[in-house]
Amino acid sequence: MPKNLISIQDLTKEEILHILEVAREFEANREQHFLDGKVVACLFFEPSTRTRLSFEAAVARLGARVIGFPDNRNTSQTKGETLEDTIRIVSNYVDMIVMRHPLAGAADIAAQVASVPVINAGDGANQHPTQTLLDLYAIRKTQGRLDGLDVNMVGDLKYGRAVHSLVEALSHFSPHFVFTAPEELRMPRKYLEALDAKGISYVQTERMETALNDCDILYMTRVQQERFPDREEYEKVKDVYRLTAGMLGGVREGMKILHPLPRVNEIATDVDETPYAWYFKQAGDGMYVRMAIISCLLGYR
Repeated sequence: MPKNLISIQDLTKEEILHILEVAREFEANREQHFLDGKVVACLFFEPSTRTRLSFEAAVARLGARVIGFPDNRNTSQTKGETLEDTIRIVSNYVDMIVMRHPLAGAADIAAQVASVPVINAGDGANQHPTQTLLDLYAIRKTQGRLDGLDVNMVGDLKYGRAVHSLVEALSHFSPHFVFTAPEELRMPRKYLEALDAKGISYVQTERMETALNDCDILYMTRVQQERFPDREEYEKVKDVYRLTAGMLGGVREGMKILHPLPRVNEIATDVDETPYAWYFKQAGDGMYVRMAIISCLLGYR
């Protein structure tokens, strides 16, 4: 295992599968306190609910303790301290750092100066590798496999760090992608070029109905207002897609709907009661996946 988890590309296919297997073991027995005496810093420089709380729960279930902060308002960064200096200092106190930051590349900067392992819990519009691992866990759990799946990604594919990481991870497993987005929010060219280089098939469309009935996984995303440099641009595309229960009449029997959450209005609440909705279970299992990530990076599994 690598020392840090900054990008999903830090993991080989075999390491990804190992983490998923360890997560399955934790789901079967989540009280395993072999990290007694360890301390983990959760440094969240931008808001988070599921990621922060699931990491803190994972640390507690493993027997370690958490220190840190849920935003940067009460840190020395408000006094002008650099990120590098903050990380150098915190490294003295803990055995691992989990960090979320609004700046793309911030996690890599932290890893370069930290004396302990660093986990990227999301860096701007760049990467979200732990979200991807829990996405893979949900996909394998619901489909029984990762290989050869039809995956339709819908919404904000330009700024959505979760879809960026997931595309890279699924590339190990011969998928077929449908990228559903308006022109303003299409998947960045560098990810498409990487798929081309690997011979992985994909199509791009602006209509969600194009592949709705022909996918195993429908991966919905919200349009992320906080990433837009221009409010007017956001207003133009914020309500471009909305999934309702009435649209699901012709989908595959085993199809599942995933979402990194929070949702805004891209999934109607009537979808929650359908057999296709998996996003809340997806988020719930994130604790087991993050237990596995922590344990593996610290060399315990």
